[in-house]
Amino acid sequence: MLLLPFQLLTILLPGADSEDGFQGPSSYHVIQISSFVNSTWAKNEGSGWLDDLQIHGWDSDSGTAIFLKPWSKGNLSDEEVTEVEELFRVYLFGFIQEIQARINEFQLEYPFEIQGIAGCKLLPGGSVTSFLSGGVGGLDFLSFDNNTCVPSPEGGSRAQQACTLIMEYQGIIDTGTKLLYETCPRYLLSVLNAGKAELQRQAKPKAWLSSGPSPGPGRLLLVCHVSGFYPKPVWVMWMRGEQEQPGTQHSDLLPSADWTWYLRATLDVASGEAAGLSCQVKHSSLEGRDIVLHWGPPISIALICLAILVPSIILLLCVALWHIKRRSYQDIP
Repeated sequence: MLLLPFQLLTILLPGADSEDGFQGPSSYHVIQISSFVNSTWAKNEGSGWLDDLQIHGWDSDSGTAIFLKPWSKGNLSDEEVTEVEELFRVYLFGFIQEIQARINEFQLEYPFEIQGIAGCKLLPGGSVTSFLSGGVGGLDFLSFDNNTCVPSPEGGSRAQQACTLIMEYQGIIDTGTKLLYETCPRYLLSVLNAGKAELQRQAKPKAWLSSGPSPGPGRLLLVCHVSGFYPKPVWVMWMRGEQEQPGTQHSDLLPSADWTWYLRATLDVASGEAAGLSCQVKHSSLEGRDIVLHWGPPISIALICLAILVPSIILLLCVALWHIKRRSYQDIP
């Protein structure tokens, strides 16, 4: 189990020079998800992340790394890319064989899934904290604390047995310690520096209002949509004057393909209480100029028709007057 995140770190975490003062994402972690369907079929998925932004992937069909940004390999050369891809291919083959060979020992039954995550996070002041954990079937299985494998209570005797086995391999422990506490921070600083221009960009949010499905008789669901903003932190609230409305509900922050974010804020109100409400949006890109959208009564179909007909009627009257005037001039002897 320990080999999973350690090998991923070896592949995805090159050494690099550091640069202080970067403001942006503060952590890097790698994830592998291994799905075992039966004794002859298994699939691995790998990815690397800066906070919640994916910058690495793995194509299991071709056995090649996917660098999702031009800067996501840090200072890794093309030769090093080829080398780590080969290491990853060998590792995946060995990992699958090792798990399948011990399926009875660890009391596993097909189908099952193994998850692993490992990485590091930079803290204020320049210190670093590293983490490594594994799971089986979505449940915590084991983690590492001070270079010691700690079985999760959810893992039961299987996790205890796995930790006992892992701790027998001091060479693996030493390698993992170096990757987590030395290589990972160096790589994190390198890739943050390489991608600084993009990671520190500011994208202004766009906001609009709509009504959602009626929550019940005599009630309205007010919806404030906010999209296209970066970085992720944003404040969106339904307001009445200067008063925040405590009933405001927020959706999850959803990512877009262009690395911007979307959020929806809703408010359930009585129909007669919607007037005077507004949606306020605060974001760093707005530089203090908050977006404020006021809720207005819906425009009736009659008003829409009137807005269309009035200009048409005026145009027809103008044409008619022009013809009358033109004819009157022609009648003059």
